[in-house]
Amino acid sequence: MNKYKNPSPTVDVIIEIETKDGQQGIILIKRKNPPFGWALPGGFVDYGETLEQAAVREAKEETSLEIQLECQLHTYSDPKRDPRKHTISTVFIAQAKGNPVASDDAQEIKVFVGNQVNFPLAFDHEKILADYFGRKKQT
Repeated sequence: MNKYKNPSPTVDVIIEIETKDGQQGIILIKRKNPPFGWALPGGFVDYGETLEQAAVREAKEETSLEIQLECQLHTYSDPKRDPRKHTISTVFIAQAKGNPVASDDAQEIKVFVGNQVNFPLAFDHEKILADYFGRKKQT
């Protein structure tokens, strides 16, 4: 019998949060595991879990914050988006308050204001943020 290979579902979360000086920022994590680099919080969807539940869980695991999902941004499915294997990621925009603390797969965590993200990111997260900031300009 033929064995079918399917992509793995994942989620990524653009967490909007106010900086200490009152600016609107987003949270990025520095990954503890390969592929290394700065990335949006996120991860694999567990069996029996909705995309929304996975986004909330992954955000909590990596940032220690409770988030409020606002909307879905887009789904990204380029087979080369993740060097480990073919994944399909649904990206959410969320709000959070508080002090983010790196945990789980996050080695470091930081809040960035849009123009501060001018360096390479893991996966296809540069494209995701370009879409996000492009959307923000339209609204």
